[in-house]
Amino acid sequence: MACSRSVRILSFRWWFESRETGRVTFAQFPNWPLFAIGAGLLARLIVNESSWVYGVAGGAITALWLFWGADELFRGVNPWRRLLGALVVAWQLIGLVSS
Repeated sequence: MACSRSVRILSFRWWFESRETGRVTFAQFPNWPLFAIGAGLLARLIVNESSWVYGVAGGAITALWLFWGADELFRGVNPWRRLLGALVVAWQLIGLVSS
């Protein structure tokens, strides 16, 4: 039986199948944290780097990435989404520690 389980873990369907619906799920819509991250990035492109808005938007972007990653890590519908959440949380934490 161990062999069939290892083959299953390596399968496309195991990684991407939603455990709720049984359908293959790469992304889900709507995804408001990602829209808010986009708005923060747009704000940072528009305002001057010395502006307080630039700093606030940067902090909000980091917080939103951490929220989105943790949400996917704990509530993701498939292993792919949970792994993606873990990678995003790690990426943000490494960025916070190294700055």
